[in-house]
Amino acid sequence: MTTVAAESLSTPSRTWSRYRHPESTIRFAVILAILAFLGWSVAFLNIDLSRVLGAFPRLAEILATRYFPPDVGYVTDADFVRSVIRTLEMSLLGGFLGVVCSIPLAWLAARNITISRRIAYPFGRLAIIGSRSIHETIWTILFVTVLGFGMLAGTLALTVFCIGFAGKLFSDELEAIDMGPVEALRSVGANPLQVFQYAVFPQVRVAFTGIAIYTWDVAFRAATVVGFFGGGGMGWYLKRTTQQLESTRVAAILLVIIGLVLLAEVGSGWLRKKIGRMR
Repeated sequence: MTTVAAESLSTPSRTWSRYRHPESTIRFAVILAILAFLGWSVAFLNIDLSRVLGAFPRLAEILATRYFPPDVGYVTDADFVRSVIRTLEMSLLGGFLGVVCSIPLAWLAARNITISRRIAYPFGRLAIIGSRSIHETIWTILFVTVLGFGMLAGTLALTVFCIGFAGKLFSDELEAIDMGPVEALRSVGANPLQVFQYAVFPQVRVAFTGIAIYTWDVAFRAATVVGFFGGGGMGWYLKRTTQQLESTRVAAILLVIIGLVLLAEVGSGWLRKKIGRMR
């Protein structure tokens, strides 16, 4: 009893100790600095918050008066339907090519299994970072400048965009694998391709399939924007009607885009669930 009492007296109280810890102080200071920076940014940019909140009722009024009712007949025209199909084709082709090209780049960019940390690793990382650092609209403008308006420029822009998007996710997945099978195959003299085929790919097969589906989902959303900047598809119709101030036609096109995105979301979600059950 005396020993227990002595230990209880010698043990300091831990009440509120987490608030006296240096990490808590640093965390609080960082949060305070972020809030202070946000407040300074609002003041520096002269953002009138009351005006921003008051814009929503006016936006609702504009949508009700200018964009309603949508011109449904315009989006049921045969030419527009063909442009929707072209957009789907462009997103599928761009997403497929981007995923195919990003897999070897992710292999090179994964530090734990790369062929060479001095040459292959920097090359793979630079290629993925370069693709991700430039927005798909800029890629579209660059390809349109070189190749002219049309589906080829849009497809190549989506391909480069998907290389950066999927390559980052693929390389992160590869760096999280179990290195036991990899080391075992290396110890018996397997070449890098055999190591990837028999030790790496079986571990990431399901994850890679899910990432590929998600990449196409994102590519489909980007395909409309790519078309707006000259890549073809229904984005070109959206640009034309916007420039001509045909508000009801713009509303109809936006509804089609929203509907297609919802269908793509449902379809990709269903496929990801099917793949998740394969684990």
